[in-house]
Amino acid sequence: MPDVEKGGTSTPIVLISPAMAIGSGYHRPVVAEFERHGWQARALRRRGLERGEPRASRREDWAYHDEIDDIAQSVAAARAESPARPVLLLGHSLGGQLVAEHELTRPPTDGVSTVAGAIPHHRHYAYGGLHVAAMAVLVVPAMTAVFGPLPKRAFGGPGARTLMREWARMVLSGRPPYAADQPITTPAPVISLGNDTLSPLKAVDDLAHRLFSPTSVTRWHHTGDQVPPGSTNDHIGWVRTPATVVDRIVT
Repeated sequence: MPDVEKGGTSTPIVLISPAMAIGSGYHRPVVAEFERHGWQARALRRRGLERGEPRASRREDWAYHDEIDDIAQSVAAARAESPARPVLLLGHSLGGQLVAEHELTRPPTDGVSTVAGAIPHHRHYAYGGLHVAAMAVLVVPAMTAVFGPLPKRAFGGPGARTLMREWARMVLSGRPPYAADQPITTPAPVISLGNDTLSPLKAVDDLAHRLFSPTSVTRWHHTGDQVPPGSTNDHIGWVRTPATVVDRIVT
């Protein structure tokens, strides 16, 4: 990560790409924790989940590449605001897949980190990931055919039809829905969570080793003995108590 001076104009700005089916507001504790370190941070909008913006529907549909366009616009805006300030991307879960695609297909940032970002191939899960495969084979295709978007009560809902079908194909094939011809060389802490059943260790390792250059990655597994009292290291809950994860990224 770039050298920084707390509170100075060279401190980074962190752009946070939220998880699937989670809007930007949920990541307010992560923003506050980075700001406690003297860094700037902001959570990026998640299409279809922000107040006053269109929801996914038969007419309103989008794909992974549309989400990447949104991230690229936010990176460009941050660079225009403060040209001397390093811009870092932090992706949570689906957001980890998206920030990786950004680094592969757009001008790279100064640093990228993923928390519970993974390649969710069903074989990475216990018992062959039959439950995940069933989602990909049966639930996502059927529900998006009937409703257009994936309904809110389904896993990943409310989700745009094309994006959820791309996700489902990745579950079955193990291949991300974008080209990965060259490894990502952006400095990258890649973090897995010990109490995470949605992004198991093998799935996070797959993202780290498949998409990133070995010289760029710093892998860290956030185990239970590293969790302070009152905190958690599960897939979603870590956002509410993010101090340990943010400390590791800043370090």
